[in-house]
Amino acid sequence: MRRLALATALLLTVAACGDDGRTGSAPGGGHYPVTIDNCGTDVTFDAEPERVVLLKSAAVPFLHELGVLDRVTARAGQYPTAYYDAATLAELDRIPLLTDRTDTSGHLQISKEVVIAQKPDLVLGQVDNLSRETLSAVGIPLIEEPALCETTTTAPTFDSVYQQLETYGQVFGKRSEAAAAVAGLKKRVTRTPPTGRTAAVLYPTVGGGTTYAYGTRSMADPQLEAAGFTNVFGDVDERVFEVTREELLGRDPDVLILLHSDGDPAAVEKAVTGLPGADRLTAVKNGAVLTQLFNFTEPPSPLSITGLEMIRRHFG
Repeated sequence: MRRLALATALLLTVAACGDDGRTGSAPGGGHYPVTIDNCGTDVTFDAEPERVVLLKSAAVPFLHELGVLDRVTARAGQYPTAYYDAATLAELDRIPLLTDRTDTSGHLQISKEVVIAQKPDLVLGQVDNLSRETLSAVGIPLIEEPALCETTTTAPTFDSVYQQLETYGQVFGKRSEAAAAVAGLKKRVTRTPPTGRTAAVLYPTVGGGTTYAYGTRSMADPQLEAAGFTNVFGDVDERVFEVTREELLGRDPDVLILLHSDGDPAAVEKAVTGLPGADRLTAVKNGAVLTQLFNFTEPPSPLSITGLEMIRRHFG
């Protein structure tokens, strides 16, 4: 049986891929063992993962690009069909769904016993009640998307997408496929000249409650820049944070991009446009509002590039 373990022995590590995406392997042509640095923890793979459990959808486009979605034996959470092409949907349909139950913030609700019972040799995506430490205690490694790591110290860019794809290429023994996929993605990331317009990326709470905004440590910031916009929250050195109605009115973006995890896009838009005084916002007055699914922006993945293309088309 192929074995994976958190690194506890000395391993030769090569090929750095940024603060949260360092990867490495033993010498001799890229064979195992392979070590990656994920969220500040070394994770070692002695062989290609064969029993993968997905707890977040963010890894799906990476695995599809590498042709390894067939290694996923179970999944949990939300997988909106709008994210995927027909081939990816067909692959996902063959993977048993453990649960899609989430709380009001979109966080997955699943017990550790259900996940451990799948006997995975890799879990992708950390959830609130199933930490890396919990899984490590039973010998199961975990990879979180670097942009979602609490230890992340660098702001994401489109390079983050390429680096993470290369990391998965090493983990699954698909380095050449990863290189080809990165080359294809780079061709799609062209930059729109500055439009002179400002924008805000928000995550509203449907039915009333907190509105969240995205600052310079989110993928929303380079995505807006590539689309030709200036982030009105570009002076906030955080990934995501609460924003008041008064502050939103004060910053008055020309464009609003509203993110959501599932449900009715019209209800998401109403959660912002229905706020008292929202009719004074330039974006609302001009109808310059786009509602799109969360993973088309965050975390950095091939879907972020699709999201960039969607923003360009909508506001072009």
